[in-house]
Amino acid sequence: MTNGDFGLLSPVSASPAVTALTGDRAVIAAILDVEASWAAVLEEAGLVPAGSAAVVAEAADPGSYDVASVAERAQGGGNPVIPLLGDLRSKVKSMDSSAATAVHTSLTSQDVLDSALMLLASRAVSALLVDVKRTTTALATLAEQHAETLCVGRSLTQHALPYTFGLRAAQWFQGVAAAAARLESLQLPVQFGGAGGTLASGTKLTASSQTTPFELADSLASKLGLATAPAPWHTNRLAVTALGDSLTALIDSFGKIAADLLFLSRPEVGELGEPLAAGRGVSSAMPQKQNPVLSVLVRSAALQAPGLASQLHLAAATFNDERPDGAWHSEWPALRQLLALALGAAGHVSELTEGLRVFPEAMRRNLEISGPLLLSEGVVAAVAPLLGADGKQKLQAVVDETLKAPAAEQSRIYTKLLRETVPADKLSDAELEALLDPASYLGEAAEISRRILAAYPDFTGSSSKGATRG
Repeated sequence: MTNGDFGLLSPVSASPAVTALTGDRAVIAAILDVEASWAAVLEEAGLVPAGSAAVVAEAADPGSYDVASVAERAQGGGNPVIPLLGDLRSKVKSMDSSAATAVHTSLTSQDVLDSALMLLASRAVSALLVDVKRTTTALATLAEQHAETLCVGRSLTQHALPYTFGLRAAQWFQGVAAAAARLESLQLPVQFGGAGGTLASGTKLTASSQTTPFELADSLASKLGLATAPAPWHTNRLAVTALGDSLTALIDSFGKIAADLLFLSRPEVGELGEPLAAGRGVSSAMPQKQNPVLSVLVRSAALQAPGLASQLHLAAATFNDERPDGAWHSEWPALRQLLALALGAAGHVSELTEGLRVFPEAMRRNLEISGPLLLSEGVVAAVAPLLGADGKQKLQAVVDETLKAPAAEQSRIYTKLLRETVPADKLSDAELEALLDPASYLGEAAEISRRILAAYPDFTGSSSKGATRG
């Protein structure tokens, strides 16, 4: 965020913690870290005077730079590295003029800014995964605690089959854990290439030394905690689009949870409730409202992320020449906003899942709205063979007749018509009752949940935190 921009219209990411990781000062700090680390690499290789790295490191204190001034002057060269580099050189020269040769030697602004954004992303992703693992731990706990909590599964907005809340939580877990594992394994590479991507100045710099430009780049990657790159990637933007895609996939998984909670917390459904907090969810006009604001904010992130990822791909597809005229520049705000949205949404989702209120009684009540009708698929499979060649047609007629009745009467009518259609000598009352028990038609729900959790052991955690019963 620029000075004076506090995220007033971006509440999902309006957090000092998010700003500290993705704001303008965080970008400045990452750029200066790249420059200071490069000076250290050059000194270790014997390519600049001894002591230069310490001088550059001292001068690279991000708190001593005017971010607003750098941002304004960035218009002159088209990127913030150029004015910041001028300020850095001036500070270094005022401290030790001989150390100035260690600043930016053989680099170009794209080397520095691409590497800085990868460094910024690395720091943000590390913080992001902390919140993500809080979420997956909470979801794993919910899945285990509610393995036998019956609810209704819905398909195309309608009641479909008996389900369990434990499986629903496990599916939420799977979405988040799979996306997080992808993000966690992502390689964020250092950038190097020099003015035109040929390392010409680096080759000249190292001509009389025992090192090569590639070894210098690898050393820089090591100091920054980034991945090494076999070659400059200044015009091949997979590193950026892969990061954007991984962040978007994670936000997608958050969006799924939010979309379900927004429905399941409606008063007429009432199966779940967001954690309560003073002042949260209030309305400016209706005192009785308790808005599911955490889910609303997370959903807002999920609606924004795909467009930002698309912008990264659009830029990558139009990266003309050896440095493009605008495509590169359009990446920066899109990538940073994706990082901010992911960080903001992750914080809200972790709080939401750790304090989620679960109401099994409401789940059972909603399950019983359709009652035995939910078992019609299983009834057909078990009973049709008992009724002869036209068994399926007879059972479909029972369902069709039942659906003519008001919803409140359908459960009773379906059971009555089914009893009249199937002779007791073919299916006893006890057998019919068992067949119409929703707990008898859950398929492999428990095993699916177990397999999901087992597939991502690093994300299940050992926390005892979970839902509170309402």
